[in-house]
Amino acid sequence: MAEHLWAPWRLLYIKGEKEAGCIFCNRLARSNDEEDLILYRGQLSFVILNAFPYTSGHLMIVPFEHTAEVETLSDETLAEMNGLLKRSIRALKAALGPQGFNVGWNVGRCAGAGVDDHVHEHLVPRWNGDTNFMPVLADTHVMPQVLAETWKALKDHF
Repeated sequence: MAEHLWAPWRLLYIKGEKEAGCIFCNRLARSNDEEDLILYRGQLSFVILNAFPYTSGHLMIVPFEHTAEVETLSDETLAEMNGLLKRSIRALKAALGPQGFNVGWNVGRCAGAGVDDHVHEHLVPRWNGDTNFMPVLADTHVMPQVLAETWKALKDHF
């Protein structure tokens, strides 16, 4: 008999109403960082939890500048984003204890970008035996923690 893993939060992403405008710019314009899952605001970029994560702690580092092209970002923005990558890795290690990370950019829709008009960098924490085959084989993600708890666990480390 087949086992079933339920991931009901994914249906909202698949079938949910898409908000008008850019999701990143919209969140930057608001001021409720906990509700919007923003962990840290820098001078040129910010750190935000992915609302539809691959694993607990999956976050993104996003430039303030709305652009689809990495090469148009200033050296200062990229330097700050690199600093936030290091800071985010330290925060994730302290709060969640992952053994590894996937780090990457999906630039353009054909490269897998879900938001293709505002570049951003993904940081996905990984654990030994973390069922990393699930997203590939079954389009299912196993999340041991709800987003609000993950935000609270990470916030103090920023």
